[in-house]
Amino acid sequence: MYKIAVLPGDGIGAEITPEAVKTLKAIEKRFGNSFEFTEALVGGTAYDAVGHPLPDETLELCKKSDAILLGAIGGPKWDDLPVELRPEVGALLPLRKELDLFANLRPCVLFPGLIGASTLKEEVIEGVDILVVRELTGGLYFGEKSREKTADGGQKATDILSYSTYEIERIVRFAFNAARKRNKKLCSVDKANVIETSRLWRETVTDLAKEYPDVELTHMYVDNCAMQLIRNPKQFDVIVTENMFGDILTDEASMLTGSIGMLPSASIGGEVGLYEPSHGSAPDIAGQSKANPLATILSAAMMLRFSFDLEEEAKLIEDVVRNIMKEGYRTPDLMEKGKTLVNTVQMGDLIAERILKS
Repeated sequence: MYKIAVLPGDGIGAEITPEAVKTLKAIEKRFGNSFEFTEALVGGTAYDAVGHPLPDETLELCKKSDAILLGAIGGPKWDDLPVELRPEVGALLPLRKELDLFANLRPCVLFPGLIGASTLKEEVIEGVDILVVRELTGGLYFGEKSREKTADGGQKATDILSYSTYEIERIVRFAFNAARKRNKKLCSVDKANVIETSRLWRETVTDLAKEYPDVELTHMYVDNCAMQLIRNPKQFDVIVTENMFGDILTDEASMLTGSIGMLPSASIGGEVGLYEPSHGSAPDIAGQSKANPLATILSAAMMLRFSFDLEEEAKLIEDVVRNIMKEGYRTPDLMEKGKTLVNTVQMGDLIAERILKS
């Protein structure tokens, strides 16, 4: 029995999460696995219900579970709350810190049927398969923050960016080991020409590379990497970088796949893994069954692979998604001429049906 905490969250989270659960229930029937799903509040909906975006009961449930399936959190409705009560700051960051989720994995894979959905030329993106490994519990997002009044009547805001050798080593080792299982190429992204933490980052990565002589290591400044992801994305296999750089680069990389609605993610490191789509809560389309559930469904596949070691089951979900894309089924974010439009629930039904028939 695998215990899964289900946190739908805000906006479209309440629509896409059930489709991932539906997919996992189909896997249960197909393979004879046993999953126990327990739903809890998180994010803005939790704040509205109990006055905090991460209730104690939710955190305890997560700690006692084998894995967490998260939908999406946040939205303009809660932007005017005190910083510590905003969904992203008051729920997502504490979850990462409390569960020691220091490694964020974001695969960027272009499914063959989606070449036309990208805004980039076919010859540039065909065959793209990148894994971005992002450090998730350090850097600016977790550094000390302050504001003070200035003599001219204005304000001065400060965010402290810091990394220790230990923090860098553990994420970079993770990335080297991931590269060993792929094409043995690792690109470390930093800003070592300007930022002191990046200089420590590059020095640490260079030292660790001696332990991985079979992996080809390159270094790249983050601004150049942002350009190269558009110019020649196929040069990359595994990218490792710090928290804020990774946050920006993974959203950019999602456009190589045609839609951020196709980009799953896994946050691991401690005993419990957290799996969520890379996109946000999209309140503008919430409740309309327009949301693409595939990133969440593919995140469930990552859960099977990384938390439960169920490789065959994970691969089946990915193969089913690939085949449905080839057949031309599309949610609105991916719709193009000649394809078949389906809504959120219909896409989930298609995935579940194919799993059961496989």
